[in-house]
Parts: sequence; structure tokens; C-alpha cells
Amino acid sequence: MIYEGKSLAVKLLDDGFAELVFDAQGSVNKFDRQTVTELDEATVALKDRSDVKGVLVRSAKSTFIVGADITEFTALFSAPEDEVLSWVEKTSQVFDRFEDLPFPTIAAVNGFALGGGCEMALACDMRVADTSASIGLPEVKLGLMPGFGGTVRLPRVIGSDNALEWMTTGKDRKGQQALEEGAVDAVVAPDALADAALAMLKDAAAEKLDWQSRRAQKKAPLQLNKNEATMSFSTAQAMVAAKAGKHYPAPHLMVETVQKAASLDRDGALKLENQGFVKLAKTDAAQAQIGIFLADQQVKGKGKKLAKSSDKSIDLTAVLGAGIMGGGIAYQSAVKGTPVIMKDINRDALDLGLKEAAKILGKGMQRGKVDATKMATTLNAITPTLEYSTLKDADLVIEAVVENPKVKASVLQETEETVSDDAIICSNTSTISIDKLAESLKKPERFCGMHFFNPVHRMPLVEIIRGKDTTDATVNAVVAATMKMGKTPIVVNDCPGFLVNRVLFPYFAGFSKLVLDGADFTKVDKVMEKDFGWPMGPAYLLDVVGMDTANHAAGVMADGFPERMESIENDPVTLMYNEKRLGQKNGKGFYNYGTDKRGRPTKDAADEAYSLINQHAASDQSFEKDEIIARLMIPMANEAIRCLEENIVGSAAEADMALLYGLGFPPFRGGVFRWIETMGLDKFVELADKYAHLGAIYQVTDGVRKMAADGKSYFA
Repeated sequence: MIYEGKSLAVKLLDDGFAELVFDAQGSVNKFDRQTVTELDEATVALKDRSDVKGVLVRSAKSTFIVGADITEFTALFSAPEDEVLSWVEKTSQVFDRFEDLPFPTIAAVNGFALGGGCEMALACDMRVADTSASIGLPEVKLGLMPGFGGTVRLPRVIGSDNALEWMTTGKDRKGQQALEEGAVDAVVAPDALADAALAMLKDAAAEKLDWQSRRAQKKAPLQLNKNEATMSFSTAQAMVAAKAGKHYPAPHLMVETVQKAASLDRDGALKLENQGFVKLAKTDAAQAQIGIFLADQQVKGKGKKLAKSSDKSIDLTAVLGAGIMGGGIAYQSAVKGTPVIMKDINRDALDLGLKEAAKILGKGMQRGKVDATKMATTLNAITPTLEYSTLKDADLVIEAVVENPKVKASVLQETEETVSDDAIICSNTSTISIDKLAESLKKPERFCGMHFFNPVHRMPLVEIIRGKDTTDATVNAVVAATMKMGKTPIVVNDCPGFLVNRVLFPYFAGFSKLVLDGADFTKVDKVMEKDFGWPMGPAYLLDVVGMDTANHAAGVMADGFPERMESIENDPVTLMYNEKRLGQKNGKGFYNYGTDKRGRPTKDAADEAYSLINQHAASDQSFEKDEIIARLMIPMANEAIRCLEENIVGSAAEADMALLYGLGFPPFRGGVFRWIETMGLDKFVELADKYAHLGAIYQVTDGVRKMAADGKSYFA
């Protein structure tokens, strides 16, 4: 044994070749500080060995190396800049020292080789991947750039155009695509990986392969003439500007760094990368995106734990109500392998539900993601029916009829009389109290809410709402079924609007008050989209939701929280609803919707909407961007805080992920609690107090005021 650590070991094979094997104590290999230290110690041990002809780098696990240990970043990035710079410099130099070993090196890549794992492979002279491999540099998804030499080596291996596309999008490549783009030298079957890599290493040692020139190319300036460089980097800058926009600094800085480093050797280029990494590590965007990653891990980990505790198998699902929502839920169950019964009271609705599933599959076929077999299998797994009797063998029944408590109660009651005693019954409702609906059931312990978001196949969140009588066994089984559907479950306790809609409607109320105070709804939309980063501004979102749905839900929220969410006199949403301006569903709301001469959809601010609003609003006023953001976001933030304090949601991380997955909260802001923390709790309280005179939704809780005074954090 040449070297043995806790995360990796090096031993001498036959014929003078060495094998460096990553085998961390956990389930996957990752570059934590211990592993980096051990890699350096192993490199030192190898450097002076005259009996070593070459080194094969591989993993003893089912995956190569998943990247750096993100959990170490939070504390590290809060350190002063010079400390962060010192860390990244020292770490990247470990990879340099490995790259400089006096004999050829090769990486045998299986499974994921991401981030630092990809950079380890790039530090080798050659790379062989098996058919399971996925290789990439996804740091941009954390608001960062590669820090262990990725921006230096990848452009010199596959060219700057390909490398920038890899790094600025963060998308990984399967083995064959990596081969076509030049990132690996061969792709083989998994059982042939080690032998193929060792054979190539032996060819390199025998000088049948010119490994020295490969290494020299990685250490030299980029081989680009002036015109090629201009074209390459201007194209990349344009692509990043179009796709990433102004809120994500990481892809912009990557392009700038590779461009500036193009004329430098490895050491000079690496200095620029180290500096860029530190600069990004200190941005709010990186803090937010790393926070999202960690929160996502927390939410998924909690879901897996609950699902593992379930002893009930969901082998047959039923959906009651076959409209677009019901059809979407049925599709989601079927496409993930669980047969589903789709029940409605009329044949036209069933046809609509089946068409919805077929439409989703058809779009998948157009994009090449679904083949004819998959389409047929999925549709055959959906059984349309008009009869309640077909539900008798269902393990899970999801009621998705019209959002009317009396109708839902009737359907749930009839369902309970039909299904088996151990079947679980859920209601897909967006606002109606689960405890109220449970009153119609004899066994409320097997009942809970299961709130899907539209369109079901695209929205990752499912809110699972626990009623006061819902058992843990019921929740665990529904969590397991949700995850089997490919969705992210977040369990919340019952209240009007649950979590997502409860925090959304104060945001809408803030918008309505602002418009009545004289703000132009198109300008508000522009600020909330372009400056805050929402995918849709509030007026546009209300048009998408539908004014009938929004008006009804606002009434439910007003009944549930009359002290804060009372109906607003002359609310623009109600004005639109009363004039049957329902939004996109009938082509007219705050905006008018249509198509141009080429058949492309159009959206124009509606004069009719202005006329309705102007009858009741103050004269036109110009509001600063910061005031528009404050007047909409403070009510949402305050309500989210109340949900956490009232134990509606279990943690700030879960609340942030729910808004991210359910509403499209801007990822670069990390969620509503991360937004508050980025501002500072004391600054948030100060800002909210500035607008407290506008009503109860602007008034902070005693809890957050105390947390601010004590210097506490929601993520401690």
C-alpha cells in the first residue's frame, strides 16, 4: 500500500502501475476538507516513487465523485475574503500537484463526476467513462463558478465554446455526448471500465499515446486567434445575457474569467479563477442558491424518512374529477408506473381528462422525450369510469372536483361508502379547510389534503395538509405516494389557504392596495418581474390564476383571517370578476389576450381594465421600485413568519422550498425567509414599520421583533 486514508487509498498494481481509489465512509465520494488533504498526501507519496509508471484514478462506489461538500460552504463563505481565497488557492493547488505527477494519469469515470469530481477527472491526462457516467460542472446552480481548475482545464480540453456552454448552464453530459465533445477519450460498458482505463494507461506509459502533449495543452494559453476569441466570447456573453439575465452573476463572471485567462498559462488563469470564485462566494445570489440546495436536501430527506416509515403500498390510485387538474394528476400517477382510475359524472369530462394526459405525452414525443411505447403504456394505465363501484380496490383516492365545500363534502362522503376500510382519501383543494371537509367522513383519521399545483406535470410541489384527526400512518403513506409520482411533498398543518395560498393572498392584497393608491399595474408587473425576479408580476399572475378563482379564494381567506385579510373595498380583482374579465381563461383580465398574424400569443394592457380601476383609484402616482417591492413583499413575508410561528410549516427551509416550487419564487433570492435574512431581520422590521400604517398585513409579529433584537436567525 502506497497510501491509505479514510476517503481514498493508493496501492501498487502489477507491472508498476498504481491505483488511486476514492472510497469515502459515507454513501458517496465528495471533496470535503479531509478528502482534499488526503489527495494531497497521496500525491506526495506518489511523486517520488521510481517504481510507478502511471496512476489509474477510480471510485469503489457506484458513482465517481459527486462534487465538493456543500455543507462546508456556509461557514466557510462567511469568513473574510482573504480566508476564502487562501482556502480555494490551496485546494486548487492540490489538483495542480496531482496533474504534475511525473507519469501519465487516467480517470475511470462511473456514475456522477460533477463539480470537483469533474475537475479531478480533468486533472488527469486521459479519461475513460462508462455508459452510466454523467460528467459536468454544475456550480452555476449554486451561484458559483468552478474553483478547482474547471474554468482553466475544460476550455483547453474541449474548446472555449463547448466549455462555456457546459459551465454557464450547469448541465451535465452522459458519456457518449462527453466523448463527442472531447471531454473523455472512450466510453465502455461498466464491467469493462477498469480494464479499458488500465490498458490506455499502459499505452501512454509505453509512449503509444502522447500524454505529455495533452498535459502541456492544459497548462498553456488557449489556442485561439483574435477573431476566434472575439466570436467565441461575444456569442457566450449574448447567450448568458439572454438566458440568465442580470440577477445571476455567476455565468457572466465565468465568461469574463475564461476570456481574460485565454492568453495566460495554467497558473495565471487559475489565479483569475480563484479570485472569481471568491467574488461569487460573497454574493447574495450564491448564499441564496446554496441555501436552496441545502433546503432541498432537507425537504427531500424529510420526505424519504416519512415515506420509509409507511407500511402501506399504493398500487392503485383513483382520481375523482376529470378536468384539466384531474387529468394532470391521473397522468402523473400513470407515467410514474401506478395505474389510476379516473372517475367523473359525465363522459365529456372524462374525455377532457384523457385529452389532457394525451396532450402532455404528445408534447413529450415532439421533444423526443417520450416514445410511442411510453405513450401507450401511460394512457393504458388510466381507466376512465362513470361508476363509483370501480373505486373499491383503490389504495389512494384523490378528490379533485370543483372548489366548493358542499360539492366536495358530498363526493367525499359517497367515496367513503364505496372504498375499502383501509383506503386513504385525499382532497385536492387549494383553500378549503381539511378539518371542515373531514366532518363529512366517518373515519377522518385516513383523510388529508393533497394540494397539487397547475400544471401538475410541471409543478414539483405537492402540499400535504394534515388535519387534526389525520394519523401519522396516513401522512406517511401519502408522502410515499407523492414521491412515487415524482413530486416533492411538504407536509403542513391545516388552516385557510394552508401555506402557499395563505402567503400569496396578502401579496395580492398588497398589490390591490397599491393599484387603488394610483399605481399602474403594468409598471408594478414590470418591477416585480424585472427587478424582484418573479416569473410573472401580480396582475399577470392573477390573469393566469383566473379572477373567479382568485375572488373566491380571497373570500375564503377573509373568512379565515378577518383581522388581516378582510375584503378590500373596490378590490380590482373583484371589479374584474364582476365584469366577467376572468383573465386568460376568457381572454380578458388586466390584460387582453389574443394572437398576432403569425399565430403567436399576444398580451396587451387592457384599456377596459384601466377604466374599471380608475373609477375607484386615486389619480396616477409614480412609485419607486423599492416601494413597490416593499408594499407587495412585506405582507407575504409577514404571513410566512406567522405560518412558521403557528407551526403551520415545520421550518423556514420548508417554507422557502414551498414558495420556490409552488409559486416560482426567484431562486437567486432563495425564498421568502432567505430574502428576509439577506436584508437582515432588524432591517426587515424597520422596513415593515415604515408601512405599518397601511394595515394589519404590514405589521410584524412580536416574535420576529424579538428575534431581530436578539440577533437570531431562521436558519440557525
